[in-house]
Amino acid sequence: MVKASHDTGSAFSRDYGWVLHPKSIFNSFERIIRPVGVPRIRFHDLRSTSATLALANREHPKIVQERQGHSDISMTLNRYSHVTMDMQRDASDRLAKLLSG
Repeated sequence: MVKASHDTGSAFSRDYGWVLHPKSIFNSFERIIRPVGVPRIRFHDLRSTSATLALANREHPKIVQERQGHSDISMTLNRYSHVTMDMQRDASDRLAKLLSG
């Protein structure tokens, strides 16, 4: 563990200010998923999955941007454009349905 000299905003820290080392977080993650048969994935993939699911669930992109820590919303929208394109298609379908009565 590395001692945090100030609040780093880290998602993985102890109450008493120690920041958990990324490798220890990954090792804990591996120990949890192995027995239940989850395919091995990179821990970082959970971050992308979270953003993708949020956008697919029509979460506002600004919320997703802030959760991802992207300084610019274009980063979020460019990275997850496959989700927003599906949302565009859905919006078009809804508009067509509305216009057709």
